[in-house]
Amino acid sequence: MEFDLLSTSATGGCSAKLPAGLLENLLRDIPLVKHPDILVDIETHDDAGVYRLDDQTALIVTTDFFPPLCRDARTFGRIAACNALSDVYAMGGTPLLTLNLTMFPAEGVPLEVLHDILAGGQEMVNEAGAFTMGGHTIADPVPKYGLAVVGTVHPDRLVTNAAAESGDVLVLTKALGSGVLLAAHRLGLADEDAYREALAQMQQLNKHGAQVMRDYGIRCATDITGFGLMGHACKMAVASKRRLHVDTARLPVLPGVLQLLDDGCVPGAAFKNLEFARAHLQVGSQVELGYKMLCADAQTSGGLLMCVKPDAAQKVVEELGKGGFPYAAVVGHVEQGEGVVLE
Repeated sequence: MEFDLLSTSATGGCSAKLPAGLLENLLRDIPLVKHPDILVDIETHDDAGVYRLDDQTALIVTTDFFPPLCRDARTFGRIAACNALSDVYAMGGTPLLTLNLTMFPAEGVPLEVLHDILAGGQEMVNEAGAFTMGGHTIADPVPKYGLAVVGTVHPDRLVTNAAAESGDVLVLTKALGSGVLLAAHRLGLADEDAYREALAQMQQLNKHGAQVMRDYGIRCATDITGFGLMGHACKMAVASKRRLHVDTARLPVLPGVLQLLDDGCVPGAAFKNLEFARAHLQVGSQVELGYKMLCADAQTSGGLLMCVKPDAAQKVVEELGKGGFPYAAVVGHVEQGEGVVLE
């Protein structure tokens, strides 16, 4: 059914997240019970939690939901589901079970819109090979949708953001700039073809990326979403106790994004991400402002940032390209030290 979902919310997608620094402060004094079978919790700010069931199987648990980022309900449902499923792929796992998390106005928006959101989400769950077990819906003036997801992974093949090693090469699987294009579209500034490409990329599961990580024994990765490449790279650097160098000239960028940034189309979430990353960030004097803000741009259903052994990096990029990720590229490296350096 035709209904403009953008009319219901001023912010959408992963740009609606609370600032990362605020979340860290809120959670700091809330004690968590430790257990030897909890392999990953919020301590490293990873993409999901992981609990070991036995020597062969660990459960990956995660959730994501947000307000609309596009006009079309089915497309919104597909992107929101794809974004939630991505956390499991980022940990090297396979999605198994999902629950719908839905907030929807009691009046003012046709119920057919809710049907289309859920139908779009189910399409992505089906593509992932997972099973929807139910969900929960409440009345809310602003529609919001996402999933709680349970996945599985072998404990010895778990991928985390805390395992970067000196000498690793950084590989990014999707182009940056979706947040800029979403904001520009709201303002009537985005090229329609570029906007459609951004929507298509956000509906692309990171399933193939997870398989490539299994094939090449990659043990460190994160997906690039609401905190931008800059924020998620900082979390990886802190968790791994390493320094990440990002070569901005090699970053894959969606069409027209750098021009929009040069014209001043910078979403508000980018400034929040920049503020969070500031304490861990060094920016080279030759890095243009547009590239700096590109790295801070909040992505929705973004790509995976992988730490790959140097001798496998080019093969990994080629495999990703064959699997439908044409923007996959080497974008930097890891060394001793701390923080993130934009070069």
